[in-house]
Amino acid sequence: MTAGSGIIHQEMPKASDRMLGCQLWVNLPAKDKMTIPSYGDITQDKIVVVAEENAVVRILAGSYKGKSGLFEGKYVKVKYIDVDLAPDSTCTYTETPNDETLFIYLLDGTLAVNEPLSDFENKSCAVLFTSTDKNAATNDAVVVRSGNRGARFVLLAAKPLHEPVAWGGPIVMNTRQELELAFDELDKGTFIKHKV
Repeated sequence: MTAGSGIIHQEMPKASDRMLGCQLWVNLPAKDKMTIPSYGDITQDKIVVVAEENAVVRILAGSYKGKSGLFEGKYVKVKYIDVDLAPDSTCTYTETPNDETLFIYLLDGTLAVNEPLSDFENKSCAVLFTSTDKNAATNDAVVVRSGNRGARFVLLAAKPLHEPVAWGGPIVMNTRQELELAFDELDKGTFIKHKV
């Protein structure tokens, strides 16, 4: 979903014995903040899956090993992959340029991310990777190892915007003044610029 100039939304998942969901907010560049809102669905049957010897990788956005996911951001190109790594397995990833921000979020199992791959993190852990040389000719390798129960994590990457963020409730702008104006317009009913 691209909220742009005003999609008012609410997630209402159906009750379930087991539910797992991830919500990622990607900030729009300042010049595109008030763009025309849009919405799209990706259903399970449309997700591109790459089966490897020790992992199953689902591509939600961006690409992985020459295959592209269904979604590609119009304003910010995001890589969003879901990795289910077999127990006691090592995964090496090198597809993100060093000038991008990359992090993983561990959904289930345990994962070692330190250099000797010996200290395991537990689920609900986020790890931010940074490059030592943003201009290197080759991409840095992100190497992780799953514990004896395996690991499921999402890997996300994109170029940083290098813009300030002002956030309040459902609205994200670049300055406190823009945020105050947006809330004033929301109160007056003038925030939504594009009507369908």
